[in-house]
Amino acid sequence: MKKIIFGVFAHPDDEAFGPSGTLLMETKAGTELHLITLTVGDAGTNPDNHADLGAVRLKEWKAAGKLIGATSMHFLGYKDGQLNNQTLIEAGHKIVEIAQQIIDKAGQATEIEFMTSDLNGISGHIDHIVAARAATWAFYRLKTDDKRVTRIRLTCIPRTMMPESNINWLYMEPGRTDDEIGETVDARHLRPEIIEIMRTHHTQRGDGEGHIARRGDELGMNYFTIKT
Repeated sequence: MKKIIFGVFAHPDDEAFGPSGTLLMETKAGTELHLITLTVGDAGTNPDNHADLGAVRLKEWKAAGKLIGATSMHFLGYKDGQLNNQTLIEAGHKIVEIAQQIIDKAGQATEIEFMTSDLNGISGHIDHIVAARAATWAFYRLKTDDKRVTRIRLTCIPRTMMPESNINWLYMEPGRTDDEIGETVDARHLRPEIIEIMRTHHTQRGDGEGHIARRGDELGMNYFTIKT
């Protein structure tokens, strides 16, 4: 059976620093992946003082998507750090439009999934929350009329990694408990490829290298809550 995944994230590096191991495993198994970013991360770090950070990050994202094996990539045109209720609604409709065009060309023997961030935004970032909720809205909107749309996986962190809330930046909730985590994917055997994907986001290398160091040997372990 053919499988399609729509990966919807707020910023160009969210797919890489998050579930890239799972996405890579999926595409290697023949899954058709379509990546959607709401913003180009133009409010991110800019250590090289690029005049147009958004344009550079868009190129980085496309390079990362190529390494992951994405079939198509779509930028929704929103400003980094300025997502809100109105953009959530607009983005949800845009996601449905993109997905519907792709789904219409798929055969009946097709399994369709979505993947996005935890509804709590993981770090508490409002952009992450908006993207996750827009993706979830789009998932349920499409699922209403198409039984091929089966589930949405929301990438999260386990309670063992984040036992308590954190207010070092924004309010970050504790990780998900074992009974909340519906799927664990072990992609640690793809560690070199995952690191290559992460390092494609060169402008965000501070966050990327920090993430690689923190995860250590656990890099490639992905955790998801599941909605059907």
